[in-house]
Amino acid sequence: MLLTISTTHKPATDLGYLLHKHPARSQVFSTAFGNAHVFFPEAEEKRCTAALLLEIDPIGLVRGRRRGHTGYVLQQYVNDRPYVASSFLSVAIAKVFGTALAGKCKDRPKLVKIPIPFETTLAVVPDPSGGELLERLFQPLGYSMALKRHPLDPNFPDWGDSRYFTVKLQGKVCLSQLLSHLYVLIPVLDNHKHYWVGDAEVEKLLKRGAGWLADHPEKELITKRYLKYKRSLTQEALERLVADETIDITALEDAQIEEENVLERPLSLHEQRLNQVLAVLKSGGISRVLDLGCGEGRLLRLLLREKQFSEIVGLDVSYRALEIAKKRIHLDRLSEKSRERIKLLHGSLIYKDARLEGFDAAAVVEVIEHLDLARLAAFERVLFEHARPKTIVLTTPNVEYNVKFESLPEGAVRHKDHRFEWTRSEFQAWATGVAERFGYAVRFLPIGPEDKVVGSPSQMGVFTR
Repeated sequence: MLLTISTTHKPATDLGYLLHKHPARSQVFSTAFGNAHVFFPEAEEKRCTAALLLEIDPIGLVRGRRRGHTGYVLQQYVNDRPYVASSFLSVAIAKVFGTALAGKCKDRPKLVKIPIPFETTLAVVPDPSGGELLERLFQPLGYSMALKRHPLDPNFPDWGDSRYFTVKLQGKVCLSQLLSHLYVLIPVLDNHKHYWVGDAEVEKLLKRGAGWLADHPEKELITKRYLKYKRSLTQEALERLVADETIDITALEDAQIEEENVLERPLSLHEQRLNQVLAVLKSGGISRVLDLGCGEGRLLRLLLREKQFSEIVGLDVSYRALEIAKKRIHLDRLSEKSRERIKLLHGSLIYKDARLEGFDAAAVVEVIEHLDLARLAAFERVLFEHARPKTIVLTTPNVEYNVKFESLPEGAVRHKDHRFEWTRSEFQAWATGVAERFGYAVRFLPIGPEDKVVGSPSQMGVFTR
């Protein structure tokens, strides 16, 4: 099995320092299941590539085992272990690139924490879903992907495609994060670990998943497959992930509520946003509606009061926020008829989701400013190309109005979690471009008191097709 990691960071040969491997020589590392070879097929200032080649002896793996070994008679002779990325490769990554995986580099300490461009190729990985699982695992982490599916036999094309792919990932990320993603997700793809899975594996998963797994829309699937579907271990890992997330989300929500109290409460701005979104949805003859990034369910509660909306779906990336939403709308006390109208989903706005297709409208209230600009294109495709509701009501702050908030320092954004805040012209340019690309018309409405110079505190775009 073969893994290559390339970079065009200048000088690209810094990759050798980051991996603690000299580009001018190859090295061999012995493992319990075979030899791991590290070498550099190219090492120039403009581009450098490190390769990890793992040799596995499948017969040697079963030699000496007791007769109780399960499997068909020739299993040790006929299998894909020497060629297909699996938990063996994860073990090799931890052993060969352990220092880099830990985020340490004595010679380039500053570079460790800087995202740099990487191109990673896994020569062969299994995906019985036809590539869907690969997308679900890697795209939410910000990688662009290129997949090449391999036929069962090139000499017999009628046999069709195999379940094996060569996958190329591209992204700007810290090397330790890249290695952590590979360490966790490679055995998830294989859905099999070659060694005993116990409590120690929970600790490994939480350690290597720190900073990204709790927010991953497929964290439950990842956890189950990584821990070989062992219910007690999976439950423990998910509980600990949710506990960590609860602390972070609660702190963030408290900070945002406090900031909102100071800045926007005198204007009753949040109430005005929700009421105006509700008014637009009611006037459009809409029945089935999405609340994307529903948070703690304030808009959902308003939608439930209107009999016009026969199906209401709230989606959020945070389990914690969804739990709060359940309490806010009193889901457990709703009548059976009301419960049938509403559904809460855990998911990401940058991942294609078939559950979001076919709705009359979608509300996206004060959400996009929480997305990294680099992921905005993925959000656009998820909403405007794939989900494609007939009407989209989207609101975001107007940064020009910030000068009216006396307590807000100059140049500061309203909430700590905002990745950006747009002027009216910036928002309108983005919205107009999106509408043109995906076949929508768009009109713009102010939210809140409108100043002649700086406009209104929030801005709304209503997209229709």
